[in-house]
Amino acid sequence: MIPEFAAASDDALPIWPVWKGDAPPAEANAGGWADACEFTAAAGEICLLPDGQGGLAGALFGLGDRARAGRDRFCFARATALPKGIWRLAARPEGFDVTEAALGWLLGQYRFTRYKGSQPDWPRLVAPDGIDAPHLQAIAAAEFLTRDLINTPAGDMGPEQLESAARSLAGEIGAEIRVTSGAALLDDKLPMIHAVGRAAATEPRLIDIRLGETGPQLTIVGKGVCFDTGGLDIKPATSMGLMKKDMGGAATALGLLKMLATTGAAEGRRVRVLIPAVENSISGNAFHPGDVLTSRKGLTVEVNNTDAEGRLVLADALALAAEERPDLMISFATLTGAARVALGPDIPPFYCDDDGTAQAISAAAMSVADPLWRMPFWEPYESKIEPQIADLDNAPAGGMAGSITAALFLRRFTEGAGRYVHLDIYGWQASAAPGRAKGGAGQGARAILAALPAILP
Repeated sequence: MIPEFAAASDDALPIWPVWKGDAPPAEANAGGWADACEFTAAAGEICLLPDGQGGLAGALFGLGDRARAGRDRFCFARATALPKGIWRLAARPEGFDVTEAALGWLLGQYRFTRYKGSQPDWPRLVAPDGIDAPHLQAIAAAEFLTRDLINTPAGDMGPEQLESAARSLAGEIGAEIRVTSGAALLDDKLPMIHAVGRAAATEPRLIDIRLGETGPQLTIVGKGVCFDTGGLDIKPATSMGLMKKDMGGAATALGLLKMLATTGAAEGRRVRVLIPAVENSISGNAFHPGDVLTSRKGLTVEVNNTDAEGRLVLADALALAAEERPDLMISFATLTGAARVALGPDIPPFYCDDDGTAQAISAAAMSVADPLWRMPFWEPYESKIEPQIADLDNAPAGGMAGSITAALFLRRFTEGAGRYVHLDIYGWQASAAPGRAKGGAGQGARAILAALPAILP
């Protein structure tokens, strides 16, 4: 499905958003009818208004309690439950964010239908005056790409299929792409990507996409573990069930690349996307607990848990990226359960040493309803990632501060980059919410897009 607004139409039915406790606008002529229907303007509540001839004259839509608006992100996405047809926004009460509402409407129409059913016949919204409709449509289409990639099971979205998706996007936006796979990873000095993925039936690979030739450089690295058994430190079945989403960082990176290209944000900038695409599987040649791997950067890594593989493949990709000395480097990864324990599924932590960059990202995240929360590269914890027999430990003992120690591990491989930002995302919506169907979810891409003018002018 392509998320689009409807063209303006004289037949478009009006929607009047109403805050709880406010009377419906007089022009809605809804007073007595709304009372008879016991319309309270609770968040997402819809009151259809008759035209007196057996048809519809419009609808009231409840926004809920104005003082608690922040508790219901993308509330207006619930208006996609209206009857099919063309609708228009007829009022903008104080405190109603029309841009968020319009984007929420588009995002609320996503359904993953590859294996079952078809897209519902959604109602359509005329683009409200004053919004940048093409910009919002491009953002929604990129988010749909991210969701589709995450939702596709590993049997149909392994490293080879992820490469195909990357090639398709590169062709769509006019980008260059190069892929290194199998034993060639060793020739190109990417040994940890090879070590993690060599046990799988599908060869590990590094996907390298470039867009633009002039301007400051943004390099995006996305974790592409297409399925994670845990390796020889095998996960229990309850932990393995959602591991098709362990390539959520790669899916988000590709979604962000699509946003940058289709909104025009990539113009005047060089954008590079690196995706180490692997399966962490089990076979006779799987890497072992206790192995010591030598990374591209030359740092040795003691493998104290084969289920902490994401940071290994990211490390080689980050080291490669840093050699080019990009102005800004960003990594997206479904990396740690510790991040979920700390902040829950809705708020990914991000790490950044540069206060100005971090503040701009935080502000942008709030402005576009794509929440992020800054966490520290806490240097006193550096000793936790330093084992006795190697330079680094991929899985420090103790179980505390797991997201921070993972971020510190990655930072060791970013020397040379102008600035580094790491996002520890979840990439999944456990239950449906306004604008977010159950399943795969992009996190952080819209925030980075909104922050880009400030962080990479």
